[in-house]
Amino acid sequence: MNGIFFAIVAIAFVVAAIRQWTFDPTIVPDAESPMELLGAGMIGTAGDSVSLAIGLVGVMSLFLGLMKVAERAGLLLVVAKTLRPLMTRLFPSVPADHPAMGAMIMNLSANVLGLGNAATPFGIRAMEHLDTLNKQKGQATDAMILFLAINTSSVTLLPTGVIALRAAAGSSDPAGIVPTTLFATLVSTTVAILSAKFCAKMFPPKPYHDPDATTDEVRADSAPSVETPLDGDGNPIDTPSDAYPIWVSGLALGFVLFLVPLTIVYGRTIAPWIIPGLMVGLLGLGVAKRVPVYECFVEGAKDGFNVALRIIPYLVAILVAVGMFRASGALGLLITPLGAITELVGLPAEALPMALLRPLSGSGAYGILASIINDPAVGPDSYAGYLVSTFQGSTETTFYVIAVYFGAVQIKRLRYALIPALTADFAGIAAAVFIVSLLYG
Repeated sequence: MNGIFFAIVAIAFVVAAIRQWTFDPTIVPDAESPMELLGAGMIGTAGDSVSLAIGLVGVMSLFLGLMKVAERAGLLLVVAKTLRPLMTRLFPSVPADHPAMGAMIMNLSANVLGLGNAATPFGIRAMEHLDTLNKQKGQATDAMILFLAINTSSVTLLPTGVIALRAAAGSSDPAGIVPTTLFATLVSTTVAILSAKFCAKMFPPKPYHDPDATTDEVRADSAPSVETPLDGDGNPIDTPSDAYPIWVSGLALGFVLFLVPLTIVYGRTIAPWIIPGLMVGLLGLGVAKRVPVYECFVEGAKDGFNVALRIIPYLVAILVAVGMFRASGALGLLITPLGAITELVGLPAEALPMALLRPLSGSGAYGILASIINDPAVGPDSYAGYLVSTFQGSTETTFYVIAVYFGAVQIKRLRYALIPALTADFAGIAAAVFIVSLLYG
């Protein structure tokens, strides 16, 4: 991200400098020079980024409060028990009772429910457990790559963060991306699984010896500290040791697949009900499970406040850089020729930067998303606004996930890991363009 950030700023400055040298104030009297426009764009976007984060506090607190109630009510464990029969078939090399299986299930369950803060610790813990089954330390196993590919495909049914950002941007239908995200994430996840399974057959593991590998005891001591997710009482969240019957998992999967055509046909009708229904449903579940819903909601809402404040520096950095890139004219020089091509397949020029940056930088893509949907010329409820919101909700920061998850267990030989991960990214973007064109084009 350091290189990307500096490159954007440097290119913007160079383009503005060249335009400044050729600027003739006599052609348009009282017109601002390119450097003046660049400076004004920097100051304006810096102020806008803080205003955006402050506006995000309330909506983020609402959703994290609801997610905390759902967590305390046991919804996370229900999803985990439903996934276990499917996971044992996807990962035949991992014993069903191995700790890695439980950690992977909890990671995917948290992702499905939009609990990103809990998903990452579970994911790192899963990689550490998978590495205990790895006979060639330092080389990624098929199970590791498949697990990583599923994570990079961003299997998410409820993109709460994007919904919150759209609401803060003034969207009249912030949950309108739920149908499009559901479709795109199912496509990208399916492609991730199929491509990983195919690559596992095409690229079998080769003998490998990591010269820096140490004993398991030393590796455990040097492994990064992973915070175990806690429930509302401060107790560790247990991974499920049992599972529902396979027919329950099949029924749940069939229901999710049934939602795809349902949301395509009735997406505009269903979307306005999602947020009110979500609040009533999750609070009702908490009441039924005798959870102190008010205290639990307030506890989760505190996290929302902290999250919104933590992202201010990231928003300032990337929005100022993007604002410079746009104000200097560099963005127009890049997007105009490429956009003319991507327009033919339903990817407008204003959404192209998001598609290019999403696999590279999470904070950068988030900043571009915020910049696009807060642009008065675009807005959150335009075709481009729905498209970039779906990109954010249905794809993941591939290189960040690879660096964090593989770095946690010192994987140096990635084998074919990038192939299914980037294939899933491409499939997610293509699926997003298709479904958004169908519903909002």
